[in-house]
Amino acid sequence: MLGSQKLMAFVATRDPSRAKEFYRDTLGLPLVSEDEFALVFDAAGTMLRVTRVQEVAAAKYTVLGWQVRDIVWTATQLQRALVALERYPGMQQDEFGIWSSPSGARVAWFKDPDGNTLSITQF
Repeated sequence: MLGSQKLMAFVATRDPSRAKEFYRDTLGLPLVSEDEFALVFDAAGTMLRVTRVQEVAAAKYTVLGWQVRDIVWTATQLQRALVALERYPGMQQDEFGIWSSPSGARVAWFKDPDGNTLSITQF
């Protein structure tokens, strides 16, 4: 039923100004529109709606992620933009904060200004 339909992604924000600066200026996503309900970005053809809410209930897991070609380069660019990569106890992460999963995928995590956990993954 939905297998051939375009996917939209959602994440919440209490502070649309900070979210706009982060997603547009720091991560480089084009801002498509903005209204009293959401900021809308183009994430390589996927609509990302950053929804305005009164309170963000940040999940304790990844809510949004990007598949990247070169995770070391991307991690370095995030760090240069002053985005801190998360470190998790018990996970063997390299000097960039990248974890190598048993499947061979390499993953790093970071947070947006509202505390939502985001990730980058190289398969």
